[in-house]
Amino acid sequence: MLSLPTYDDVSAAAARLSGHAHRTPVLRSTTADQLLGCELFFKCENFQRMGAFKFRGGFNALSKFDAAQRKAGVLAFSSGNHAQAIALSARLLGIPATILMPLDAPRAKMDATRGYGAEVITFDRYKEDREALSRKLATERGMTLIPPFDHPDVMAGQGTAAKELFEDVGELDVLLVPLGGGGLLSGSALSTRALSPRCKLYGVEPEAGDDGRQSLRKGEIVNIPTPQTLADGAQTQHLGQYTFEVIRKNVDDILVASDTQLVEAMRFFAERMKMIVEPTGCLGFAAARHAGLDLAGKRVGVILSGGNVDVARFGELVR
Repeated sequence: MLSLPTYDDVSAAAARLSGHAHRTPVLRSTTADQLLGCELFFKCENFQRMGAFKFRGGFNALSKFDAAQRKAGVLAFSSGNHAQAIALSARLLGIPATILMPLDAPRAKMDATRGYGAEVITFDRYKEDREALSRKLATERGMTLIPPFDHPDVMAGQGTAAKELFEDVGELDVLLVPLGGGGLLSGSALSTRALSPRCKLYGVEPEAGDDGRQSLRKGEIVNIPTPQTLADGAQTQHLGQYTFEVIRKNVDDILVASDTQLVEAMRFFAERMKMIVEPTGCLGFAAARHAGLDLAGKRVGVILSGGNVDVARFGELVR
């Protein structure tokens, strides 16, 4: 029987993160409100430390290490944002870090991970099993493996973003959250059900990788091949055991967005709100515009999960 995290764990994580994570702003856009006919509240995790919400879960998990774990170090696998989160958190806490990253991870994310002081080991995400590689390496080195989403401490940390959103703007009618492996969505679910219980909660994943939607419909975890999508932070093949259970019990539905819609959203944020949001971070807003939800007159929260995208690549996409 899995011991699932609760909202009390989210509150405890918020206390650990106090003074370390940024309390990111909630931004508004009159143009966006007029476009969709509702009140939109953008929780801007693109302004979080290392540029994404992942810092919350990474720091929370590492801050609970005992002395032996801190000395032996942490190992993680990630396409980028979890890698940077663990690397930065480890540096702040004085813990050695090794990160397994795919060969085709965005160069900016790989460089930043090394810049935070972590050792980076690369692998081919289309031919090799990152989870099996990570377990083997962690065992060989005696390090503690912290996965990118399927870990109660990671989930609780990620839930602090939604917690802050509700504290800052009050209850919402709808909340849209990007979905990869489910860490952010499951954590957001814990905060949503505690602080805005009537709020409709939707996960949003890439159209090319709708394993979460399939899993929710089927009632069990569905595995898919690595999806080909611009949303590199959501190129997951399946939900986690922990994340799926929380999502299954608390999330109203899972929606999808196409790469074309993500680029449209990136352009909107750049032109109208003067900020860079990575493709994965645009999933929620893309769904708000195109998924057919009835949002008229409603208060709608959208979590922008990160802003880590190579500037040259960003320019190519929005051009």
